[in-house]
Amino acid sequence: MSGIGVVEVGAQAARSRALAVLRVRGRAVAAALLPAGAAVILLTGGSTGHLVGPGWDAARMAVSALALLVLVAAAGIALVVARARPAMTPTVAIPEESAPDLYRLVRDLADRLDVPAPSAVALTPDCDSWLEDRTHAAHGPPARSAPDEITGPPGSPPPRRTPVAPVLVIGSPFLWWMRVGELRAVLAPVVAGTGPSAHPDIAAARRFVRGLDAALAVASAPGRGALARPACAALGWVARLLLSGCREHATQMERGVAAAAAERAQAVDYGLRIVAQEQVGLAYAGWDRLLTRVALPAWRMGRWPARLDAGVVAALTELSRRDRLAEGFASRLGERPACDLLEEPGTVDEAASLLAARLFHGGPAEPGPDWAPVDWQAYPEEVVDRTWRAEAARLHRVLDALGVRPSAGPTGPGGPTLARVLDHLTEPADALPHRAASRTAGEPPEADDAEAGTERSAALAARLSAELAREEAVAPSGASPAGGSPESALWDDGALPLFPLQPPRSGRDLLADHVTAMVCCAAVDNAGAAPALDWLDGPSLLLDGERASDLTPKVLSLIEEGDPGPLRDWLAATGIRPEKPVRLV
Repeated sequence: MSGIGVVEVGAQAARSRALAVLRVRGRAVAAALLPAGAAVILLTGGSTGHLVGPGWDAARMAVSALALLVLVAAAGIALVVARARPAMTPTVAIPEESAPDLYRLVRDLADRLDVPAPSAVALTPDCDSWLEDRTHAAHGPPARSAPDEITGPPGSPPPRRTPVAPVLVIGSPFLWWMRVGELRAVLAPVVAGTGPSAHPDIAAARRFVRGLDAALAVASAPGRGALARPACAALGWVARLLLSGCREHATQMERGVAAAAAERAQAVDYGLRIVAQEQVGLAYAGWDRLLTRVALPAWRMGRWPARLDAGVVAALTELSRRDRLAEGFASRLGERPACDLLEEPGTVDEAASLLAARLFHGGPAEPGPDWAPVDWQAYPEEVVDRTWRAEAARLHRVLDALGVRPSAGPTGPGGPTLARVLDHLTEPADALPHRAASRTAGEPPEADDAEAGTERSAALAARLSAELAREEAVAPSGASPAGGSPESALWDDGALPLFPLQPPRSGRDLLADHVTAMVCCAAVDNAGAAPALDWLDGPSLLLDGERASDLTPKVLSLIEEGDPGPLRDWLAATGIRPEKPVRLV
């Protein structure tokens, strides 16, 4: 079968399933009108002298009341379905005047595919691209497109409404890591989806399903009054019933649309698409690592990196330097990057970075005193060093609360020292052989992570967890400011973060982070070390210009075994004196 034939088969299957969805809608309308039809028959029979008598009169009153009730309920449900605003993905809008080259690329691609061009372009801080229909307005039916205003000859039937083309949503990391040709190849099957989207039946079916989803969300919203709960329950029941009736048809419709779009895009840059798909996987890996290892520590400090997409390029370039298998990717950097299609890529990157902080961490919508942007050059000082000193200060506050006395220095008890931490977590000498023997014998670790390790480390980890929870409870929340964009009003700020990156840290992880922070503070203050940013692993410590990558096992030995030997040997080898005070926040 030829490519055109496969496209037609996929499109025909999608249209067939769209009609099935619309038949579900038609049956729902018919069911709502059935009592009214019965009432009309009974009323007509009574007015013509037929169907008379006390029984028929009672039937007319009962059926008419039922019909009125059903019609009112159906009208209310239809109104909610038509006016409810479906959830839309938060994105960064890209007006055409800020990216004329990007819009030109998309339109040229649509012309090559012989499909309508997307109505607009937006960016999402994620490694994905899709089409999103945003014509389901909040207050009324979908907006009319220009062809709606064309009228036919007098007496001819009105033309069917032509849907507005959907918005093309592009993953922002793609623009910075991919080259222009690769981006065009990746977007080809996405843009090809505007063809089926322009079909009135498919557009109507999608609008109906989205309206049902939105109505179900309205019915499930908390905080309803006692009078509204029965109405919401009825609305939710009807929406679930209709969704169950058309869910399979809608799924098959979308599969048909995807199949037709993918087949249509085969003719565009087929060879380049294979290479571009490799870049998609690489960009996803780099983006995920950048968010979890680099952005998350900054977000926890109340700072948000303002150039995350540029950071993806740096992270993947570093990966290509370390991994021989990725050396070929570095040679691509001489080609024109897709971000050159933007007039002001730095401004767009900053907006996408702020949105990423909101989606993945729940930060405020705008910068403020406790939520400030940070450049990559300032990241080591503004994020890494501040994080270490804040965690070291928290560790010593907890030790104070536990009644742990400061370690004695050369002239008596001094300021906060690493020696105080080491002395407190060190197990008595007679307990170390027993713990080592039990570990050698294969004793399973504790089920509760907070109780893993020694009793002292478990108690310290529990107090650190409680202290951190108290600090987070009083931290200001990132509420959306008044007068935000209409797009930002479509999602609930109370549900942020929408896509949390990591679950809360366990007590063991918290203790390890805090002890490591204390070691790093001592290294910076007493051994000439420096905080640094590793693009793949996040905050790091530089000793004599080299990254200290062997510190974690020594810290875990102290926490889990109560054995300070490996860490003390490491401190001695690097010239760090644990008895010297360190500077805290």
